[in-house]
Amino acid sequence: MDGTLAAIYLIASLFDMGVNHCGNTGCLARDAAPVRLSVQAGDVIFQEERIGQELYLGYDLDHAYGPFQPTVGFSMTDEGAGWIGLGVKSRFEIGPAGLFAEGSIMPGYYGAGDGPDLGGNLHIRSALGMGYEFGNGATLSVLYDHRSNADTQSPNPGMETLSIRYQVALD
Repeated sequence: MDGTLAAIYLIASLFDMGVNHCGNTGCLARDAAPVRLSVQAGDVIFQEERIGQELYLGYDLDHAYGPFQPTVGFSMTDEGAGWIGLGVKSRFEIGPAGLFAEGSIMPGYYGAGDGPDLGGNLHIRSALGMGYEFGNGATLSVLYDHRSNADTQSPNPGMETLSIRYQVALD
C-alpha cells in the first residue's frame, strides 16, 4: 500500500467540503465539533504478514475547519514500536442513520523499538474506516490504516493496521 489511502481521503474530504461546507462563511470556516476519546486495537501487518498487535489512543479536538477535525493519536505495538501524531480526520454520513465512513491523515513520529525499520522517524499515517454511531454519541468502527515515510527516506516499506475502534463523546 502506498499513498492510495491518503489520496482517497483527501479527494473525498475536498468533495465533501465543496458540497457541504462552502456556504457564506467559507469552505474552511471553523465550527464546533464533538470531542471524542478513542481506543483502538488491531493487527499489525508488515510485508503482507501479520507481525503483532497494536493499541491506539486518540483524541478529537472540539472544532473543525470545514470537514477537517484536528485529532491527535498515540499507538504502541506488542513489539515496542511506538507512533505519535497530529493531523485531521473527516467523517461522512452514509446510508441509514448512524452509519458513517471516516478517514484521516496524520504526520507523526515513529520509533521502531523491536518492530520493523520503516526508514527514519517521520511517518504519515492515513486511515479509512466504516462505523456506526449509537444514540449516546459513542461509535464503533473498523479501520484500515497505512503508515510510511512517504519516500522521504530509504527504505520505505510501510506498515498497515487493521483494527476496531471504540469512541466515546466527551461533551
